[in-house]
Amino acid sequence: MKRPGPVVTLLVGLVLGLFLLSLNATTGTKPASSAQEVAPAASTSPSPKPSATPSPAPTKSTASPSPSPSRNAPSNADYAGRTDDDSSAIAVTVRGGKAIAYFCDGHDKESWLKGDVEDDGTMRLTGKKKGDELNGRLQDGRRIRGTVDLGGQRYGFTADKAVKPSGLYRATATVRGATVDGGWIVLPGGDQVGILKRDDKPAPAPEIDPETGAVTIDGEQLTARPVTP
Repeated sequence: MKRPGPVVTLLVGLVLGLFLLSLNATTGTKPASSAQEVAPAASTSPSPKPSATPSPAPTKSTASPSPSPSRNAPSNADYAGRTDDDSSAIAVTVRGGKAIAYFCDGHDKESWLKGDVEDDGTMRLTGKKKGDELNGRLQDGRRIRGTVDLGGQRYGFTADKAVKPSGLYRATATVRGATVDGGWIVLPGGDQVGILKRDDKPAPAPEIDPETGAVTIDGEQLTARPVTP
């Protein structure tokens, strides 16, 4: 028998190839994609920041500062002493923030002075005559230290706190037609310094009884009483 020729074999192969291609076209599956679709990531909203309540601004303290301790007026008291040169005596009586003082040398020089006492114990007392002045200060309530200006002269003095009968006394009256005015300083220890004026003429004063204030002037008995402002 005669073998088929090369042309026939090629045709058969071509037909078979076409058949297989058509078969794949009708029964084949869609090739898988080499890249997988990535599901969109879930959208995540940024976490809200916690709302911070601002701290209140510090407020200034409304508390009032502690008041300065108030000073009290000097206590009522009597003081008596001598000048630094020991030539004269001085007595001061303090009552209710006011003071009266008596300067006396026991012969012919004297002055009554008045004024206020400040809360810190300082005082400036003045007399009737121009230039008569006492400037002093209480020291711990136990004494007064200061100066007296009188007749153009200055006297330093220290007057210690006096306990009765020490202190300042005065008596005024009309005796046998004359006006008498006496001032006495009874010092601690009992010594007395005073001047008695008869119609403004000074002379050493007779002593008084410090317990009662009794004094005899020109035969008449008077009473010298404690002096207060």
